[in-house]
This record gives sequence, structure tokens and C-alpha cells, in this order.
Amino acid sequence: MRAIVTVLGKDDIGILSFITALLAEQKVSVLDISQTIMREYFTMVMLVDCAKIEQPFDALAAYAQAEGEKRSLSVHIQREDLFHAMHRI
Repeated sequence: MRAIVTVLGKDDIGILSFITALLAEQKVSVLDISQTIMREYFTMVMLVDCAKIEQPFDALAAYAQAEGEKRSLSVHIQREDLFHAMHRI
């Protein structure tokens, strides 16, 4: 199963490292990544593979969100199929 991860927050050293380590410890593989700094804000979108996670997807999403909040980051993980269904033009 693939998912979309979005990360937003005030730019700070180590955000990319923090997020990729958090995902790796949950057995999530990064497939593609795009990031940029918009003025003082860090923005990142990742396509990830969640096939090897050992917990329910909703628990993974809640964990990532809670861990992100500890660093004042907005971290959201959404199933790819749901993401595409919500953003059809």
C-alpha cells in the first residue's frame, strides 16, 4: 500500500532527518520526495510504501501526527487511493 505524507512547519535543522527516521522505524519506505522552503516555512510531500508496517494504518498516521506535533510540525499520512479520490479535477 502506498501513501502520501505531507509535512509543514517553520524551517529548522533536521526536519528531513527526523521524518525519514520516524518513517524508517515504522518500516515505511520512501519512494519519492519533494521539499522546499517557502520563506521561513518548510514544506515536504513524500510518496511512501507502507506494505511492511506492523500496525494498522490509522495508528501509523496518528503516531506520525503526534510525533510531528512535538516538533511543531504538521505531519499527515493519507492512503494514496484516498488522496487521488479527493483531488480529482
